[in-house]
Amino acid sequence: MTSRTSPRLHRVRNSILAAILVVVLTIAAVAGWALNRYVFDHVEISNASEYEASLAADSAAEGSPVASVTTEDTSEPTVTISSYVYGIGADATTYYVADVTFDDITQLKSAFAQDSFGQNITEDPSDIAADVGASFAINGDYYGFRTSGIEIRNGVAYRDDGARVGAVIYTDGTMAVYDETSTNADELFADGAWMTLSFGPALVDDGLIVDGIDQVEVDTNIGNHSIQGDQPRTAIGMISANHYVFVVVDGRSDANAGATLPELAEIMVSLGATEAYNLDGGGSSTMVSDGEVINDLSGTGDERAVSDILWIG
Repeated sequence: MTSRTSPRLHRVRNSILAAILVVVLTIAAVAGWALNRYVFDHVEISNASEYEASLAADSAAEGSPVASVTTEDTSEPTVTISSYVYGIGADATTYYVADVTFDDITQLKSAFAQDSFGQNITEDPSDIAADVGASFAINGDYYGFRTSGIEIRNGVAYRDDGARVGAVIYTDGTMAVYDETSTNADELFADGAWMTLSFGPALVDDGLIVDGIDQVEVDTNIGNHSIQGDQPRTAIGMISANHYVFVVVDGRSDANAGATLPELAEIMVSLGATEAYNLDGGGSSTMVSDGEVINDLSGTGDERAVSDILWIG
């Protein structure tokens, strides 16, 4: 006797196979999107240093006010690095402070991983520092993780898509926190912007700790979770025009608990910062001096590749 499969069973089997195929295709599509968004390099501008030099030359020829401040440094910045301990017992953590006085704020520069601007382009902070000959550097805002924000670096606008509270450093040596969504790169240049940073939140404004920083979430999507709680931290603060502090807080280890955002703000105020801004932290938090990483690197001993640094020659 020949057995037969009923038409109804055929339909059920075909429906199951179709459903499985849809699931497989969906997973493949999501995986492809995730790889493209978070893994594959997307270079928008290669040889960024040459690009900046070319624009500076063009601006100088046109008499740009930004170009007029990008002259040769008249003296080297004064950099003093110290370490401190915040908290006691199991809550204690070490943090490093670079107190820097600039002769001209254009001595503070930004550099991109692999000298290229775009998404997912990364390099260890110490390697980026070595590439540009930095005597001092900290990690930046990891702009390459996201597609939004106003990113002005070394007097050049690389991205102009306001999305959050940012920080702007002006050519007169002052710094301010601002709402990116209420302005644009052209208006910032008109006010004398030299550099912007887009991560956050703002920690200190007009000498006061900003309200609500213990509630802020930054880019809480795939691969970048809550920035609250005790974490390694990186921050930049202005004491006065051309006088800055760069802070890196250790954390995520038995020896160092890390700091909350309110605690980081307290540290910045204690250092005399009248304006302060939170940069990318966690495993990214890195301070480099004379080619050596001086902080604890989240207890792992390994650097996390990032998209950018702030540096001094």
